[in-house]
Amino acid sequence: MNLYDLGHVPWLDSQLIYHALPRLGLEGLILLAPKEPYVCIGYHQDVEQEVDLSYCRRQGIPVFRREVGGGAVYLDGQQLFYQLVLRRDRPLALGDKASLYRRLLAPVVQTYRDLGVDARYKPVNDIITAEGRKISGNGAAEIADHLVLVGNLIADFDYETMVRVLRLPDEKFRDKVFASLRENLTTLKRELGRIPPWETMTATLIRNFETLLGPLTPTPLPPAVREKAAELAAFYTTTDWLHKARRRPHKGRRVKIAEGVEVVRRVHKAPGGLIRATVEVRQGRIESAEISGDFFFYPAEKLAALEDHLAGVALEDAEEAIAAFYRAHAVESPGMTPRDLALALGAG
Repeated sequence: MNLYDLGHVPWLDSQLIYHALPRLGLEGLILLAPKEPYVCIGYHQDVEQEVDLSYCRRQGIPVFRREVGGGAVYLDGQQLFYQLVLRRDRPLALGDKASLYRRLLAPVVQTYRDLGVDARYKPVNDIITAEGRKISGNGAAEIADHLVLVGNLIADFDYETMVRVLRLPDEKFRDKVFASLRENLTTLKRELGRIPPWETMTATLIRNFETLLGPLTPTPLPPAVREKAAELAAFYTTTDWLHKARRRPHKGRRVKIAEGVEVVRRVHKAPGGLIRATVEVRQGRIESAEISGDFFFYPAEKLAALEDHLAGVALEDAEEAIAAFYRAHAVESPGMTPRDLALALGAG
């Protein structure tokens, strides 16, 4: 398999390359870091609910929506990204998402251990220290008949900027998020008292991925990939793409429109992520439902179909309707069940 060890690259390339490879039918392991900082949001997130866009504009921090689920995160050159692109029919890429994460993250767990951190895999998609602090964030997506795994070795982390780019209600809440982030997210620098040399981190990661993938051949990035990345940039940098999950604004959590008609916004925390739901209910039936959050949902495009499927369903029957949709479309949502979605909608 090809190894694309690219070092520090322009921030947009750090996202577009792994979006481009599968569209060209190419596999490979990509190692890189962004030269410039930016904010990256998950595929199913509503950017206006998650990110302080005004602050990011003032600070010149770009915001990008990826084709991978999960949450909003501040990224910079202190994180070494690994991006694995596999054909979907490869044995390594088969199975449910939970087993895929466990299998594909084993080399990363071993890399942390080789670097001196007692790390372990935590379902669904985290790597944590022995004390339970997260030290690697990961996500997977299906793009053009390929499985894509993305994640990072966190050498150091800018906690202050991370909490500043998030859209939070007030400074008191921001301080609470900052304290929680410091407590629950750690780095190689915090764990080891130093940052290992970049060459050591990449060499260790390559060696451990070879135990899973076989020999990796260092390869220059093909011109066709750069051309495809440039083509994708024309779409992925548009306002329409960034705001694709934009929801109709509703003030408050519950607005009565008329007798028997109300609009409700709810938030439910499932093991697999935060679910935000805005639901219009008429005489006990769902008129419309809009779902966003930092969860993973496969196939990703079926989330909009699920929203349509729920129109006309009695709220009390929502869980059963969601479960039926899951079965009919072979949906996987690691750490998030039909019951979680029903609770987010206000059923149960």
